[in-house]
Amino acid sequence: LSQPAITRAHILRAAGRQFVEGDVQHWWLPHSGQGVRTHISDDRVWLALATANYIKVTGDKAILTQAIPFLEGKPLGKEQHDAYFKPNVSEESASLFEHCARALDQSIQLTGEHGLPLMGTGDWNDGMNLVGAAGKGESVWLGWLLIRAIDLFAVYALEQETEADRLRGKHWQEHAEKVRICIDEQAWDGQWYRRATFDDGTWLGSKSNDECQIDSIAQSWAVLANGTDQHKVMTAMSAVETHLIKQQERLALLFTPPFDQTTHNPGYIKGYPPGLRENGGQYSHAAMWFILAL
Repeated sequence: LSQPAITRAHILRAAGRQFVEGDVQHWWLPHSGQGVRTHISDDRVWLALATANYIKVTGDKAILTQAIPFLEGKPLGKEQHDAYFKPNVSEESASLFEHCARALDQSIQLTGEHGLPLMGTGDWNDGMNLVGAAGKGESVWLGWLLIRAIDLFAVYALEQETEADRLRGKHWQEHAEKVRICIDEQAWDGQWYRRATFDDGTWLGSKSNDECQIDSIAQSWAVLANGTDQHKVMTAMSAVETHLIKQQERLALLFTPPFDQTTHNPGYIKGYPPGLRENGGQYSHAAMWFILAL
């Protein structure tokens, strides 16, 4: 809000770390450009969300026309979780709008059997790197994030000069509505929204689980993504207050109970002691999202 030029520069910098196919480096080293290419799923969605929020605050629609080159590198194999290398800068450049759009297009392509986004080797919680590593597990939280990004960004597609881009925007909106319906119909667990499915279809973040029965971010983002069933949304938020807000300890936990003995291995998150970091501790992003949802 106070220094939008910093945000503008970083949005363009981040867009420059996107491969031609639409996915992006999960992280990179600024001095060399070396970084890691992964199947982590949420990386594609944040650019459109951040860009739309930036325009909303500043009114700077001109940023959408800024030309930025893509990266080129060997795509990952299906069984390959990640690769660390220095990509080449492509001769192909495109507007920031196209960078955002290409990422959303790929996110929509990566949809699972329940109509939800594929988890890949982690969504925001990259410690859950084995939940959907085989390419079938789906993320409820990522569904909410994708809905919110489309709600904010599709308007700019509808304003584009080409009919193809305007149709693109309508397609995104139609897909977002399908995801919203799928979450309400398939991911509701009676008192809160489930978190994800494993590759074998088993639900995570359900009252039927011994561990990770309720996850904060699947509830707070139901609010942040303007979930349509207000009774479910309010019930889910109340469940977070009941199960995850620890008044005496002054903590807002990410989920409970933490992973420890579960037979379904969610990934390296299970390597943290129960209640530490991503494994059911208080995690800054999730705690802040819950505050914003409140």
